[in-house]
Order: sequence, then C-alpha cells, then structure tokens
Amino acid sequence: MGGADLVIASNRGPLSFVLDAAGQPTPVDAAGGLAGALHPLLEGSGATWVASAMSEADRLAADAGLMSQPGLELEMVRPDLVTYRMAYDVVSNATLWFCHHHLFDLVRRPRSGRLWSEAWDAYRSLNASFAAAVAEVANDGATVLVQDYHLCLVPEMLARRRPDLKTVHFTHTPFADPNMFRVLPADSGRELLSGMAAATACGFHTRRWEAAYRGCCADRGVEPGPSFVSPLGPHVAHLEERAASASCGAARARIDEMVGDRRLVVRVDRVEPSKNLLRGFWAFDELLETHPRWRGKVVMLALGYASRETLAEYLAYATEVEHAVDRVNERWGTGDWSPVVLDVADDPDRSFAALTRYDVLLVNPVRDGLNLVAKEGPLVNETDGVLVLSREAGAFEELAEAALAVNPYDVADTAAVLAEALDMAPDERARRAAALRELVRRRQAGDWLADLSAAAGR
Repeated sequence: MGGADLVIASNRGPLSFVLDAAGQPTPVDAAGGLAGALHPLLEGSGATWVASAMSEADRLAADAGLMSQPGLELEMVRPDLVTYRMAYDVVSNATLWFCHHHLFDLVRRPRSGRLWSEAWDAYRSLNASFAAAVAEVANDGATVLVQDYHLCLVPEMLARRRPDLKTVHFTHTPFADPNMFRVLPADSGRELLSGMAAATACGFHTRRWEAAYRGCCADRGVEPGPSFVSPLGPHVAHLEERAASASCGAARARIDEMVGDRRLVVRVDRVEPSKNLLRGFWAFDELLETHPRWRGKVVMLALGYASRETLAEYLAYATEVEHAVDRVNERWGTGDWSPVVLDVADDPDRSFAALTRYDVLLVNPVRDGLNLVAKEGPLVNETDGVLVLSREAGAFEELAEAALAVNPYDVADTAAVLAEALDMAPDERARRAAALRELVRRRQAGDWLADLSAAAGR
C-alpha cells in the first residue's frame, strides 16, 4: 500500500506544464476553480493528489520529477493519449458537460454512434486507471475525495477493489434534469449513476443540483445512496494576499490608465457557451442604445481565457464572441473610447486586478454549478462594486440577497439591470458590497473540505 490517509482524485491537478522553445517542460499558473481553491489547503497536509497528466509536457515533467509540492504527494495517471483524448474530449467535455449544462442542440446532438461507444470504453478505462492509482496509494480505511464528472465511475470501481475506503464524489457542475439526462445512451447513463451511487456520499454545490441527481437516479432505477450540499468557498487569506501583491498592483495601474475616469464593467470567464458572453455583449450594446448618457463614460473589460480548444463548438463560439465585440465597438466607439475591451490572454494578474477595481461585475451564465468569480470579486473589490448575477448560477442560492439578479436569457433585462447598477447611489452600493463580503466569508474553502471529510465519516 502507499501511505495516504487522505487522497484527492481529479482530472486536473495543482500543477500544469507547457513546453518551452527548447522542448522542456515549464510550469504555468494552473490556479483557479477547484485546483486554485484546494491547493493552498492541501499543501503540507501529507495528502496524495491523483490527477491526469493532461499533456506531453505534463508527462515529461512527471518523468523529470517536477510534479512535486511540499507536504503534498502528486500521483500522475498516464493513460495513452488516444484513450485520454477520447475520454476527456468526446465523453467528458463534448457529452457530459453539454448534458449537465443543458446546452445540446438536440436536433443534431448528441450523436451516440459506434465511435461514441468506443469513447465510453475509453472513459471507463480512464476511470479504472484512476481507481487503480488511488487503491495503490491509499492507506487502510483512507478517505478518498473524487472530483467531478470526469470520474463518475471511480467510486464503484474502488468499492470493488478497496471496500475499506470511504469515498466521496463531488460534482462541481450543475447536474442534468432527468429529461435532459435521458438523451444519454441508457446503459451508459445507468452505469454513470451507479458509479456515483456506490460512493459513501455524493456532494453538490446547491440543493437544485442534488435534487436533479436524485431525480435522474429515480428515473433510471438506481438507488442513489446518501447525498449532501456544500457550496465551495474561496480561500480568503490566499486571495487577500494576492490582492496586496506587487504584480496585482502593477496590473491594476495599467487598468486605471486604460479606463481613466470612466466607469468599469468587468467580466472574467472562460470563453465557453455556458458563460453567456454573447448575451452580455448584446446587453451592453442595448445599454448604450437605451441609456445614451453612458456613451463614452463606461467601459466593459471582458477578460476571457481559452477553453477546450479541441472542440469545434468552442472555437466557433470564440469567433462569435470576437465578432460581437467588434460590432459593439464599431457601432458606438470613438477615437478615444472603445466601449468593450476583450482580452483573451491568460493573464491571472490582470484578471485579479480587474476584480479589485470594477464598478459592476457581470456574471450571467446560462447554467453554472457554482461560479467562484461571483464570490472572489466581492471579496477583494475595493470600489463598492455591484454584482450582477444570473439566477442560473449556483452561487445565486447564497448571494441573492445582496446581488442584482438577472435572467441570463433576457438581454433587455440584463441591460436594464446594468443601468440600475451603474446608477446606484453610493450608500446603497456600499451596503450591498459589505453584505456580499459577509456572505462570502461565511463559506470558505476549508468549510467545504471539512464537509466532504464529514460526509466520509472522518
């Protein structure tokens, strides 16, 4: 056996690498989302983190002994790249992700033919590789925290291989409603639900996603077992330290120079369909049309970063995003004012600096498991910024009382709420900003990790 009493299993680990000009693996910032929230909590804990070597650079880094962290063991799962791409691209990203976010174009997709069946076999194989790796490193009676839709089959595989382990599966996306879940092939859908149900417990960010999971189990005749709700919170101390850093200060100074005395609307997203960038730009266009007093006096800074560039849908969406920005700027821009500034460079300092600086933070996903940006922004913002938040974001369940709500599909509604946020009186802005900070501080990353451990019976 290995030697870990706590094992984390996730597709993406805390470290990521790219190849430099000489073909050598070079570390890049993999912070953000799950890895960014968990990594500071687990450093020095003695836990073992099992993750995929997602690229050739990751594999070379593992071979060179670069996948290491103080007091945190990293164990890399390295299936052949064809198996990994089939499991990750075809099943996890092109099928399960679209299913849980209700984003299938049902007239055309999904197309579950022979090739998809081969991809499901690859998904099963990848999950088996994770189960084998976890079984190897886990102590007797260890707690295993399995993360997200990439690894739904691991709990059942571990129950067969290592029945002594206490396994919790946590889903960070929404969970599909039963009617949408039915589009998956019947056998695969039942296998996925059975895989999760074998866990000691299954966790979700909101009651809504938990209810959807249990509804899918009932629809497919699977006994779901225990489940629980635990929203993930940010690592407050880590974020506050970052906000005070010199690199964040320098990035903020550059934003100040760009914006000048204009008001600033910010969004920070992956460039993907669920984040609803297009309707955000359309709403900003409508704001400028219906509220002409804001022309020349407000800038939308849209900080996106590329996501799943192997999928045609994502590439097409990124092109649409660029065209939407161009249209707004061509329609309203002047020689000294670009209404929308779109930056798709992966620049964490600039993104974080923008969160400290916004007057309005627009978070309008069509469907989102949680959305940590909706919590991180109010926590570090220094300008009494207003949060405009989609009712379809998981975080809405916690932050509704202090945010301004929008229907993410309603462009006119979003434009009206943006105007309300920009026009809001200073005392009301301050009241809401203080309330948001208090709500965010109630749930931190450590509370979420403690809930998962409690669900395992630790």
